Amino acid sequence: MSKPMTKTQLVAAVADAMGADKKTANAALDAIASVVAREVAAGGSITLPGLGKVACKARPERQVRNPATGETMTKPADKQVKFAIAKALKDVVNG
Repeated sequence: MSKPMTKTQLVAAVADAMGADKKTANAALDAIASVVAREVAAGGSITLPGLGKVACKARPERQVRNPATGETMTKPADKQVKFAIAKALKDVVNG
């Protein structure tokens, strides 16, 4: 299995695909990440066309078990980020 693409490699690939410089591509990538983070943190969801949907899901308070000690404890309610892969991306990967 190959190593995941780093941010530097992603910026270079985006700059090449856009026909722009790396500074512009880096600013675009940072702007997208900022918008997604802000929207999901506010409890909303965002669809990235061709990739999928990022959403925030609330989880209720629940009982969990510490595997090391076997002790049962109550974990407070929290939020979890979910990513649903788009059908278009599944088709590209599997096709």
